[in-house]
Amino acid sequence: MKSSTGTGTTATAESARPYRGRFAPSPTGRLHRGSLVAALASFLDARSHSGTWLIRIEDLDTARNLHGMEDEILSALELHSLISDEPVIRQSDRVGRYASALAELQHADLVYRCTCSRSETGGACSGRCREHGARPGPAAWRLRMNPDDHIGFRDRVLGDLEFRCGDLGDPVVFRRDGVPAYQLAVVVDDAAQGITDVVRGADLVESTPWQIRLAAALRLPAPRYAHIPLVVETDGSKLSKSRQSLPIKRNDPGRTLLESLRLLRQDPPTKLEGVEPPAILDWAIRHWDSSRLAGLRSVALPL
Repeated sequence: MKSSTGTGTTATAESARPYRGRFAPSPTGRLHRGSLVAALASFLDARSHSGTWLIRIEDLDTARNLHGMEDEILSALELHSLISDEPVIRQSDRVGRYASALAELQHADLVYRCTCSRSETGGACSGRCREHGARPGPAAWRLRMNPDDHIGFRDRVLGDLEFRCGDLGDPVVFRRDGVPAYQLAVVVDDAAQGITDVVRGADLVESTPWQIRLAAALRLPAPRYAHIPLVVETDGSKLSKSRQSLPIKRNDPGRTLLESLRLLRQDPPTKLEGVEPPAILDWAIRHWDSSRLAGLRSVALPL
């Protein structure tokens, strides 16, 4: 692993802990192909390590949640035999835990109030509130990041990664409307559920150093990370809106699983064509090889 310099942090996890993984969708739309690929990868990684696999619903952003989508997502996962080993939890039921974490950060003076709007900051922290104090009125809370620190970790797919905190800025941990932010909630939940391994899309890799820093600030263990390739268009661009939101076809879950395995570079044999999902997953667990994804940040959907 690339070592960090100065006061940097290197993320590690206790390899002796039993493997516990998770898939954490948001109920903002139906399960689409990219989401299924991420769910499948996390499931296979857990099962291939004789581990536990959990589903967590990340539903804090109520303005974007769509009625009925939680049941729709869980139903689609079950159709593909991707079923949580423990009861599904919802972030909306855990707001008190996030408020307690914020209070701990406040007590340690690791966060500060910020009244800057997105238009003022471009979504990143300008440092004005940190240096000169926030204006009166509703405010978000941001984590203080030491600009000179470096946070490094070994990603099981992308290899050794290192980030300079000054380039990342200070993340919001509680929004000005009083809603816990994703960065804080995911850290609290992963620790509470004993998650040892996070397998997710490469689009979230730049959130990882913030989450590592938050875990350290809250004296919580950091999981291992594996950021799998993002599913993109054939020209390498993000999925078009119509394709990104295209729900999983329900009439042939076995074929959809095989297509997802090919996107994950697992090369399922033709003898699995027409086979039911449990048998496909049994083969996939026994042959799961995440090293086939090494260094890949994206994979293209077939035409």
